Amino acid sequence: MIRTGLLGGSFNPAHGGHRAISLFAMDALALDELWWLVSPGNPLKPGKDMASLPLRVASARKMARGKRIRPTAIEAQLGTCYTVDTLKKLIRRYPKRRFIWIMGADNLLQFHHWKHWRDIARLIPIAVIARPGYDGPAHAAVAMGWLRRFVRPARHKTLWTDWRPPALVHLRFRPDPRSATLLRQANPHWYHDISGRAQRDPVTRLLI
Repeated sequence: MIRTGLLGGSFNPAHGGHRAISLFAMDALALDELWWLVSPGNPLKPGKDMASLPLRVASARKMARGKRIRPTAIEAQLGTCYTVDTLKKLIRRYPKRRFIWIMGADNLLQFHHWKHWRDIARLIPIAVIARPGYDGPAHAAVAMGWLRRFVRPARHKTLWTDWRPPALVHLRFRPDPRSATLLRQANPHWYHDISGRAQRDPVTRLLI
């Protein structure tokens, strides 16, 4: 059974904060791999200023710098844009993997807006990573009104493969202020530095 973390996002662009959080999660949860699910289009985010999918995947691959972090455009290849649909297909397609969903505390605040968010929690465990300024509000998030009964102690975090979803664990992480929004503000044309040539997806081995 391959212990696999899933971190979704636009990665517009990928940055050191993504990598730092991923390395922390891989160590904390004893993961074999972590997949960056580069979204073809986030339903909760406007498409304005969004670079093309191949450029964002290329940015993620450049930042990942390692075989155990695998940026993938598998959502575009599966034809899904909602997390709940992606998870259902991944679970069916990869029966030898155990997945855990990884999100920042900032995403937990809007989790109740995600399509069928309770079904997401019923599909796989969730790990919520602390983000500066979001910890207090995240614990009072709308979704936590339902999820709170399923919170597991952080000291048991490496046992997540034994948990029956819904199951959620909060992970403490040193503050990291980096964000894609700040990077775009500093360099709106960041993608000019990225090669746009066709590339092979590290997970599916299909051309992007």
